[in-house]
Amino acid sequence: MRRGNKARLEAAGWSVGSVKEFLGLSEADAVLIEMKLSLSQSLRDRRKKQGLSQVQLAERLQSSQSRVAKMEAGDPSVSMDLLVSSLLQLGASSADLANAIRGREKRTGPRAA
Repeated sequence: MRRGNKARLEAAGWSVGSVKEFLGLSEADAVLIEMKLSLSQSLRDRRKKQGLSQVQLAERLQSSQSRVAKMEAGDPSVSMDLLVSSLLQLGASSADLANAIRGREKRTGPRAA
C-alpha cells in the first residue's frame, strides 16, 4: 500500500495491517498460503500461455472446468498436490515449480506487480 493512502486511512481512524496480522496466521501458515497462491497463478499463466481454455485443461486433467477455476483461484479445497501434478501435466519442470513457489515467474494479469 502506498504511504499516502496508508496515512490517509490511519488519519481517518482505520487500522492498517497485513492479512497475516488480521487473521492471526503463524509465519508458516502465511508462507504456505503464499506458496499455494503462487502455484495457482503459475497454473493460470501456463494454461493461458499454451492457449488452453479452462474447459480444455479440465479435459486434459480429467476434471471439470469448475475445478480448474478453483485451482486457479487458490480455493482452500484445492490441495497443493493437485496444483503441482497439474503443472507437471502442463509440462512444468521441477525448476519451474521452484521458481513459481519463490515467486520468480513472470506474472501477467491483475496480480502482476
